[in-house]
Amino acid sequence: MELSEADLALIEKYSRPGPRYTSYPPANHFAPVEDAQAVLAATETSTAPLSLYFHLPFCETLCWFCGCHTITTLNHDRADDYLDLLEQELALFTRHLQPGRSVTQMHFGGGTPNFFTAAQLDRLGEMIHAHFAFTDDAEISVELDPRRLDESHIAAFARMGATRASFGVQDCNEDVQKAIHREQPHEQNIAAMELLRKHGYTSANIDLIYGLPLQNPESFNATLDAVLGLKPDRFAIFNYAHVPWIKPAQKILERHPLPTPREKLKLLQLCIAKLTSAGYEYIGLDHFALPDDELVIAQKNKSLQRNFQGYSTKAGVEICGFGISAISQSAGAFRQNEKDLTAYRDALAKGRLPITRGYQLTDEDKLRGNVIMRLMCDLSLDFDALSTQWNIDAREHFASAIAQLEEPAKDGLIIWTDYGFDVTELGRLFIRNLAMCFDAYLQPVNEQRYSSTV
Repeated sequence: MELSEADLALIEKYSRPGPRYTSYPPANHFAPVEDAQAVLAATETSTAPLSLYFHLPFCETLCWFCGCHTITTLNHDRADDYLDLLEQELALFTRHLQPGRSVTQMHFGGGTPNFFTAAQLDRLGEMIHAHFAFTDDAEISVELDPRRLDESHIAAFARMGATRASFGVQDCNEDVQKAIHREQPHEQNIAAMELLRKHGYTSANIDLIYGLPLQNPESFNATLDAVLGLKPDRFAIFNYAHVPWIKPAQKILERHPLPTPREKLKLLQLCIAKLTSAGYEYIGLDHFALPDDELVIAQKNKSLQRNFQGYSTKAGVEICGFGISAISQSAGAFRQNEKDLTAYRDALAKGRLPITRGYQLTDEDKLRGNVIMRLMCDLSLDFDALSTQWNIDAREHFASAIAQLEEPAKDGLIIWTDYGFDVTELGRLFIRNLAMCFDAYLQPVNEQRYSSTV
């Protein structure tokens, strides 16, 4: 799509702090948990399939743009101690599960999962399989750093059943890489992709970030050309979230000018044009995939999901997170582990799960969370279907949100339909703003809570 001057002018109007809605309410609404049993109650009675997430937090160096919970160290022996703690957490948590619950999905994130040696990863796999049974078609995926990757890592995750992997490139331009403290020659990206294909990984995803210092359309176009040559199955192209009040290292990036919201939107426009012309489907917000990818198929079937790991095809699963800062989601509650390793260790030493924050969902939370997810996944809303599904008059229930949408409709972001509305091609660029209309907790907006929507 080609953005007109009028389209670009909308940035000043709609660029504001807002959630990414990987959960509803967003995690900043979680509160300290005094009694873990309250946020575990739904887990103990559920028979839903499980989606496991393991947070492996160690990195050898800190990327200055990073917003993740990481521990920077060159001491790889620390991974052995961390595995001891994970083993304790697994033993404590599985006591709360009904027998017979199977795992249909598992993801390893970080940090840098391939900070762990192959032997350490084999130990982790043995621990997991000692506590959980997996379905034959379980989807197992991992995030990888090509700078620290060798074949033993790829093989170790494959032994755990991994068939999907994503790896961060962020940007191929050397000046940008130096500015963000992540120097990564493209040869390392090529080698990583070759290893994944060699070991039978059926899906490879590349992560890029737009909005980093020194980026411009010309340089980012060269990055897109380079990574398209790797022929990945999916792209995740994230809007850089500059939140130095949360992640102080990001302040270092201000040594160089950061792209303005208008410049960032031009970079996103470039990504959309370049990747769609190369045959990828734009799923929404930050994901692209080939036409036969299950994410694309799920979106067309209106069964696409969104959770803490981004877009997913797994509906009705309970997400169980392990390790520091990991977030879990049951049908009735969210819970989050201690972010500090010492606090995490102390909780386990006392024989209790390291849950520090959580949130118990109300019926209204479940309704609004479903509406926001459907909007961000389907790029439309069907008020008639919502009325039937939730036994409400959706137009009356969301009268305030519909009133807020009148202005975006005038600006060409949505088109009203007999059943509700469709998001336009232009509106996709402001999908977070549209979702915010249905957020009951958003006002007043705290500037220090969220990154900018554009």
